[in-house]
Amino acid sequence: MTNNILIENQYNRTSLFEKENVNYLVRVLKRFNTVPKINNINIITSATEPTVFKIIPNKSIIIGADFLNQPVLALVYLRYGIEWQLWYKALNNEKKDIVLCDIAALEVTRIFYKLLPKDDKEKLDNLDYFLINLIKNETDFSTESSLNHEGLDVFHGLKTSGKECKESWKPIIENLAKPTEYLLMAGGDLRLNIDEIELLNKYGCRPFPRPDAFTFASSTATSVSNFAFDKTDKVRSILINNSLKNGFKKTTIEFTELLKNNLRKTFKLNEECEIIFSPSGTDSSLQIAAITQIISEKDITHILVASDETGSGVASSLKGNHFENTTALNYPVKKGDRIEGFRDVDLIEIPFRDKNGVLKSSDQLDEEVLNAITRTNELGRHVVLHTMDQSKLGYQSPSDGFIQKLNSLKKLSIQIIVDGSQLRLDPKDIQNYLSKGYIVTITGSKYFTGPPYCGALILPKNVNKLIRSVKTSLPKGLTQYYNHSDWPTSWFCSNELSEGYNYGSYMRWNAAIVEMDRYYKTPVLYRNMGIEMFCNFVDDSIKDASFLEPIYGDETKSKTYYSKEFGIRNIRTIFPFFILKDNEPLSVDKVKKLYTLLNSDLSDQFEGSSIEIIRLAAQKCHIGQAVNVKYSTGFESAVLRMSLGARVISESWVNRDISLFFRNIELQMNQITIIIKKIELLLSNPELLD
Repeated sequence: MTNNILIENQYNRTSLFEKENVNYLVRVLKRFNTVPKINNINIITSATEPTVFKIIPNKSIIIGADFLNQPVLALVYLRYGIEWQLWYKALNNEKKDIVLCDIAALEVTRIFYKLLPKDDKEKLDNLDYFLINLIKNETDFSTESSLNHEGLDVFHGLKTSGKECKESWKPIIENLAKPTEYLLMAGGDLRLNIDEIELLNKYGCRPFPRPDAFTFASSTATSVSNFAFDKTDKVRSILINNSLKNGFKKTTIEFTELLKNNLRKTFKLNEECEIIFSPSGTDSSLQIAAITQIISEKDITHILVASDETGSGVASSLKGNHFENTTALNYPVKKGDRIEGFRDVDLIEIPFRDKNGVLKSSDQLDEEVLNAITRTNELGRHVVLHTMDQSKLGYQSPSDGFIQKLNSLKKLSIQIIVDGSQLRLDPKDIQNYLSKGYIVTITGSKYFTGPPYCGALILPKNVNKLIRSVKTSLPKGLTQYYNHSDWPTSWFCSNELSEGYNYGSYMRWNAAIVEMDRYYKTPVLYRNMGIEMFCNFVDDSIKDASFLEPIYGDETKSKTYYSKEFGIRNIRTIFPFFILKDNEPLSVDKVKKLYTLLNSDLSDQFEGSSIEIIRLAAQKCHIGQAVNVKYSTGFESAVLRMSLGARVISESWVNRDISLFFRNIELQMNQITIIIKKIELLLSNPELLD
């Protein structure tokens, strides 16, 4: 059995179940879903000993009724008890080392407490309980300080063999004695931090499941699914077990190689293609800037196509500059400053839209790109061409036929990069790019709805071979960004990078690969039919709403060519739209405010309204965040986006039942309708946007 909570007959209509308390209790119980699920551990409540909290190793956790009268208190204690049991199981035959369980469970619970909403933490402020006092006062964790807490062994009653923290434990504790939700937001930068009220990051999502929100935000970022979270949480348990048995370093290296091999298998890539994980898509751009610098002695010019529809930090990273004020390894830096070791480069930006906000034609973009390459080539510089497939608004450039035009240029030194960060590509598309010698950047956090900040570079055989032959080190400043373990072991250039491991990046990629696996398990025929069905509905729904105006035309495809063969890159899956009030677009600030309100429970703003309106206002709707785009009149506005994500398909394919599959697609189409109705509700209450 798994985490059986035996509370039958414990509460016969106590105050806990009064109307005003039920919603609060439900919210706390939802958070319990992030607690590890361990087989054969019973959670038993005791009415006869209301103040008891006792861990029976490998069997149960007994918690008194007084704890359960205060749900947040019970949640924290149970989080400690279950984590303790998880590490105890991992000890295998070394049960005398139970001090490790005390140390790890305390550290995990301390972080778990810090990630609680502010209101929940306040409910613990005036309580005098040993564990609560310990985690509230332990601002800076160290294994040594944990060894001094004598009271912890009272919970399990076992005698320890000693109060020594073995050296072999320290990297395991440092990297894996963390709640999974914390790992999913670690090893990125400050944009992954969550606020203490709604527990949302900059992208409007959480590092743990948020099933109460209608979510079509795959063009930006998505909260991790229950399915992927549970799978990743299970992997953390396995890694703890394997690290104690086989050693931390060996376990970690095997895990990262397993992730890369699973990614190769997902996209049917040959083993000669190298994969480098990165904390984010912008970090991938910085990696490209570094790689191109060491493989070419020529002066370098980066030509960035779709500069107005790529990540906000990409241009800065290509110049070798810091793109945030902290790095993925948590070093403080100054945004915009040059990273040590990078040399001067030129950057030519080619936006999709002209200065009036009008989308350029495919031919016009091709001409601009060709002219930029021609001028750069005449100067004898090395060209790094960053192409786009697809952008945050669903466009691609240059055209597929463009590359043929480059054949007329003599002595052209060029490396082509494909920005596939949205990953709205089929395996054959990635294979095609790699076969041509292009480097492809991907993320697992857009279309495939993995946690935000899991980027990767996929390098073709010829580039991998070239870099292996280079005996020049990467820019010294990258030691603040990446570990040596993030890069291929066969490359000399990365030998001087930092020691260590970015488990945040690994865990996010694990969750993303889980999503990819279940997506591709949906039969291709039904998958494609579901994609067409859903996307056609979203398109029609936006066009039918008089207060929404799509920025795309009548094209059904984001590509510049028409293909008889179905492919995810041949159909529009990102649907950007202006929001109109009295036939005029909203200002940028009001669009951003509306985006935030959509993603919030606004039921308190509609007291006295009908139940239908209150329920509509309460529904949290997470869609793609605002992108600044000029309206046709030249007015500065912004668009929001509703997008197809892989989960629309994979979560609909249940029990291999075709009729259920299409019914589940329809249920998600109904969610689109509700999102549009909530937008209309907000527009009809304009004071909310002020």
